[in-house]
Amino acid sequence: MKNKLDYSTAEPQNSYSVIPHKTLAKVRIKIKKGYYNDEARGWIDDWATKSEKTGAIYLNCEFIIVGGEYDTRKVWSLIGLHSEKSLKYEAIGASLIRTILESANGIDSNDKTEAAKRAKSIKDHGELNGMEFVAQIDTYEDQKQIERNHIRYAITKGHNEYHDLMYPVTENGRHKINKGAAPANGVIEDDEMPF
Repeated sequence: MKNKLDYSTAEPQNSYSVIPHKTLAKVRIKIKKGYYNDEARGWIDDWATKSEKTGAIYLNCEFIIVGGEYDTRKVWSLIGLHSEKSLKYEAIGASLIRTILESANGIDSNDKTEAAKRAKSIKDHGELNGMEFVAQIDTYEDQKQIERNHIRYAITKGHNEYHDLMYPVTENGRHKINKGAAPANGVIEDDEMPF
């Protein structure tokens, strides 16, 4: 006779409320591959996704909170790459990616040096995968009027809370320095996203 699967000792499910609007937190980005490529635009290695409904191209992102009150909580957002309907969609996405790179690398947005320029250039979107930066977590109402979280802003070095969030003090009283770089192979060893 086969044994029954016993879940009586499993932890009860958590019912998470929405993270408050404008909460600042350090996050790690994980991109779900959408397998849409356009070499002429630099979209290679399957990172971009194309919406069947709208035709918009985007990065399908999961942001995992690192440390603090909401440690390990996840927020899902899209980063726009292109839309035939709106040039602004692409511009907003490009600005967010630039600011993520600035935040992850500890660069002031006004820094015009060659080193800063190099840090804001990537060979493909896979370099963002695994990167850690400081984000502002906002709320919005979806089409069903359900309140949800999303990320539209990265916080850079000039913000007064940036340093403490990006480099939290460890038990020995030292700041943990992590420049936010993704793993060398651009891959996070983790479970697939639940959607």
